[in-house]
Amino acid sequence: MAPMSDLPFLHCFSGNRLDRADNLREDRGFIDRHRHNPASLILPFAEDRPGIRINGRAREGAAIDWLPLADPRIAERFREPVIFLGLDGEGRARFAAPLDPDRQDMGGDGRTKWIDLRSLAVQALLDAADLSLLAQARSLICWHREHRFCAGCGEKTGPSPAGTKRVCPRCSREHFPRVDPVIIMMVRHGNDFLLGRQARFAPGVYSALAGFVEPGESLGEAARREILEETGVEISAFRYHSSQPWPFPSTLMIGGFGEASTTALRIDYSELEDARWFSLDELKHMLAGTHPEGLLAPSEISIARQLMKSVAAGA
Repeated sequence: MAPMSDLPFLHCFSGNRLDRADNLREDRGFIDRHRHNPASLILPFAEDRPGIRINGRAREGAAIDWLPLADPRIAERFREPVIFLGLDGEGRARFAAPLDPDRQDMGGDGRTKWIDLRSLAVQALLDAADLSLLAQARSLICWHREHRFCAGCGEKTGPSPAGTKRVCPRCSREHFPRVDPVIIMMVRHGNDFLLGRQARFAPGVYSALAGFVEPGESLGEAARREILEETGVEISAFRYHSSQPWPFPSTLMIGGFGEASTTALRIDYSELEDARWFSLDELKHMLAGTHPEGLLAPSEISIARQLMKSVAAGA
């Protein structure tokens, strides 16, 4: 099954080429057969860091360190849950699981390194499809670790055979992975654009404004509320652009453009360190790293930068 995109390009952490085979996840026989199939592969995680095989100093020397799941010497190193990720183009099942903390030394030639996902993305060590697959695995592993007890009765839950949900043995309630929606937008007034920065940002970096969507809100309502709360600016319209999975731990960034109906700033300094209007020319200089004040756009891996690039290109 070919992946679908809402853009001619893919954001970082999107573009997964696996067939997730979600209609077969509840088939215990299907999962068991693949867990014991010599062709099935598993991706090891040491806490939140995937195993990456480094074959040389060049970037092309990095690859996901897939291991044969049916090998008992490999399988005994993993803890539950063993998570079914999907089927690759050759019909092989791909899994992921955390390693036992005492069994994280993979031995061999020492070329397996535990590298965090953000570093892999920033350094472009892997292609988009591999990063997307790692994002899927990391988000699920984090979710299992943080959601071990039933929200209904408090009993300790267990993973389903596919590792894509948790089930309570006492009340039979099923618990599914959560994804937190975040609205992120470029706010425009004529040829000026509203950007902000938080204290945790790298020096000089300004970004599109963002905030979590609250229960009972549409995307447009969330966009209007967040911009008004953080900057005092009112927006009259919101237009969708694209979305990006953000696996830290499991967020969906929903990007768009907002049209401002006011321009006066009333910054909430508990949320932002600063916010200001930038001209289109300034925006282009920030993307190029030539802004006269040394101001910068966010990292290439972020949807915020892609929104800024779309504006600079006349979108």
